Amino acid sequence: MAHILDIRNLYKNYGSTEILKDINVAIEPGDFLVLVGPSGCGKSTLLNCIAGLEPTSGGTIDIGGRDMTEVSPKDRDIAMVFQSYALYPTMSVAKNITFGMKVRGVDQATQEQKLQEVAQQLQIEPLLNRRPGQLSGGQRQRVAMGRALVRDPKLFLFDEPLSNLDAKLRVEMRTEIKKLHQNLNATMVYVTHDQIEAMTLATKIVVLKSGIVQQIGSPAEIYNKPANLFVADFMGSPAMNLIPARTKANGKGTRIEIERAGAAPLVLIDAHAKDLPEDVILGLRPEDIAEAGFRAGEDVQEADCLIDMVEPAGADTYVVSQLGGKHVTARLHAETSAQSGEMLPLAFDLSKVSYFVPESGERLN
Repeated sequence: MAHILDIRNLYKNYGSTEILKDINVAIEPGDFLVLVGPSGCGKSTLLNCIAGLEPTSGGTIDIGGRDMTEVSPKDRDIAMVFQSYALYPTMSVAKNITFGMKVRGVDQATQEQKLQEVAQQLQIEPLLNRRPGQLSGGQRQRVAMGRALVRDPKLFLFDEPLSNLDAKLRVEMRTEIKKLHQNLNATMVYVTHDQIEAMTLATKIVVLKSGIVQQIGSPAEIYNKPANLFVADFMGSPAMNLIPARTKANGKGTRIEIERAGAAPLVLIDAHAKDLPEDVILGLRPEDIAEAGFRAGEDVQEADCLIDMVEPAGADTYVVSQLGGKHVTARLHAETSAQSGEMLPLAFDLSKVSYFVPESGERLN
């Protein structure tokens, strides 16, 4: 299948400062690409380069099989939804939505038809005669999306569209955007610093740090097999536990030894791990450390751990222990009997383990 968006060897500099460094990303029609990373990593700059709002310093951007690197934004067949909504305050909702069509010379009947279709889709029919100042944040976001939808472009670009909304509304709008994507089978590129948003919306995620792509993959790949320590720590809430450990090959596989304050080291045997260096960072998600007896399997091993803290969180209870000099979080069932200051047998699922090089942070398995 032909790529709808193909970014090759893209660089962006401001003077001598490199903002984006050798970006290579391609997506197919119908993909939902999410660019995620901490503030200042270059994700909004990359989106602006795709839109043509920022000139590139090197490389090419193809949209729909055509090189758009030097093409102006209005001729790229894209529609953009900004964080600030960018609505005209003196125009009604209806005029905000149809304004772009009017400028492009679309006939009145088509404008009306598209307006009604989009208003129905986004459930904003009662708002069409209001002005943006009379709307809530969520309603304004819907209008901004409506203005993009009537374009029927090759590519929808979203720049942190939900960051101005409160937590409950963000979840609702996230569902709306996911439904829109499924119903339209549209191709979307979406910028966020919220990794939950990235995981729930994306078909493909690009994780950026300091203008460099750290990993590209499906949400499951990024979550289960992070390419390095940065991705492991950034993606997931709570984050992956990253525990310094020492390894030693033995007849049954590899012996993993983890320091414990005031107690003998915790020892696990990984039957599948081979050729690991002596010092590693062991990564396990909180849900892969359970209370003993609640997780079965040949790769599940149990050990007593001193519980420092118990954090009830509704359906789950998180407990924190100290291993390898780090706080380690386990996700237990809500009715756990775990108590701070007491020993609790925990089950470690080594079928889900990740190993990293301490110095470079690169994944080993």
